[in-house]
Order: sequence, then C-alpha cells, then structure tokens
Amino acid sequence: MKKRIPLLIVFAVGTLFVLAIFLPFPPFPTLEGEVSVWFDILKGFAFVLGGGNLVRITVNKIRKGHPDRFYLGVTLVGFFAMLTVGLFQLGGPITAGGDYTTEGLWFRRMYDAIFAPCMAAIFSTLAFFVASAAYRAFRAKNREATVLLVAAFIILLGRTPLGHSLTAWLPDFLSFLKIPWLFDTILMYPNTAGQRAILIGIALGVISNSLRLILGIERGYLGGEK
Repeated sequence: MKKRIPLLIVFAVGTLFVLAIFLPFPPFPTLEGEVSVWFDILKGFAFVLGGGNLVRITVNKIRKGHPDRFYLGVTLVGFFAMLTVGLFQLGGPITAGGDYTTEGLWFRRMYDAIFAPCMAAIFSTLAFFVASAAYRAFRAKNREATVLLVAAFIILLGRTPLGHSLTAWLPDFLSFLKIPWLFDTILMYPNTAGQRAILIGIALGVISNSLRLILGIERGYLGGEK
C-alpha cells in the first residue's frame, strides 16, 4: 500500500499533464500555472529537507573521523553562515520580498567575494579535462577521427584572425576554400544536423522515461525494490 499510493499519484498527475497538452478547453490551459504555485510550495519544503539532510550527513561523517572532516567542517560553516546572512538580510533593510541582489547586503558580498571565485576556479579546471579529452578524440586513428580532426581544426582557425588571413588571398571563384566559408558551412549544416539528432534522441528518451514513470515501470523514486 505504501508504494501503490505514490504510483497512483504519479499515474494520475502524469496522465493529467499529458492530456492538458492536447485539450484546449478549461481548466487545462491554466493548469500549468496553477500547479507551478504548488510546485513552488513543495520546493520550499524540499530545500528545508535537503539542508537538514546535508547537515545530518556531514555531522555524522565528522563524528566518525572522516579523512575530509576539515573540509566537511568548512562546508558546515559556510552553509550556516550563508543561511544566517540570507535569512536575516544582514547589511540592509529587511523586506518581505528578500531581494538578495541589492548592493550592500552581506549575502551579495559573500556571494561575489567567496562563492563566485570558488565556482570560477572549479570551472577553470575543466579546461584541462577538455584539453585531455580533445587530444584523445582528435587523434587520426581512422577516417571518422580524421574528419573530426579536420573539422575541429577549421573551426579553431575560423575563430581567430589568423584563420581569416590565411585564405584571404584566394580569388572569389575559390571562395569555398576560404576558412570563413568553411567555418560557416560546418556550423550551419553538419553541426546543426548533429544537434538536431541529439535533441531528437533526448526527446525520445524523455518520452520513454516519462511513460515508464507514468506506467509504474520505473520506480527508482520509491527508494528501490528488493
């Protein structure tokens, strides 16, 4: 019974939203806006549960002497510091709306001085992983890899002034050999075709997974089954 009720709720809500897409008469056209309000309410409770779960797991790891307990302690301090500054809107007037982008608020200062630089530092490390992956992918081991290597080289040249100047001397009847023309052509046709194929695949995946959820085949959100 504990699993039948969530399955029935998911089936009813999923079927309702599928019908709302194809049925133009009331109340279906306004259904999405009304449900989004309830979703915002549930999202607030989810934030509270997520924060509490974060504190519980982190404290338990610190108590057990986890090797990264120093960083876990930094996580707790940062969490409670941002939570306190945000809830009480320190550094500015307390308003019901809670505009945290207002200049002068401590929350804004902590975000700009601590969180944003840390996030930029983390994302900057991705450049090394991208370079490593590109090196492995662009090795001309076969015909497909060779085509990928040539296309990537043209795209890289097309983004720089050097690429434009290398083929600027070619006459107009050989314009199809110029780097800018090749750059635009690759982005317009093969790249667009690949993106559309990926989007179609994603859409089919979303549809199939949604059907699995609605029909009760996928039950991972129930915490798994024995």
